Amino acid sequence: MSAERVNPPELAPPAGFSHAVVATGGRVVFLAGQTALDAEGHVTGETLPAQFERALVNLLTALRAAGGTPADLARVTVYATDVAAYRAEAAVLGRIWRARAGRHYPAMAVVEVGRLWDETALVELDGFAVLR
Repeated sequence: MSAERVNPPELAPPAGFSHAVVATGGRVVFLAGQTALDAEGHVTGETLPAQFERALVNLLTALRAAGGTPADLARVTVYATDVAAYRAEAAVLGRIWRARAGRHYPAMAVVEVGRLWDETALVELDGFAVLR
């Protein structure tokens, strides 16, 4: 499998994402939405960064169980209950992403939602990956 990150110069420079990812060959893994749930099913973390980190760890745990690595991520969607708060924490969230997933940025979107399945969840991540 190869994943080519495409960032056309005609578009604004991406920060923490790629404008497009072209994947050829391999298997596709669809990753369910992950919040900051612990192994017992309780939302952990009081802050957006704490919940984001746990949700990302959960997403990467599912990906690794399917045989993938963060570099295999082709697309991630972030659902946030407060996009203004997400933007305010963007630098912190970026550091968390790089510490956990590295600098292989997938195509990404952040979407504000009224609430998530788990009422105390502030953020949820889902996505898909293409494995070699």
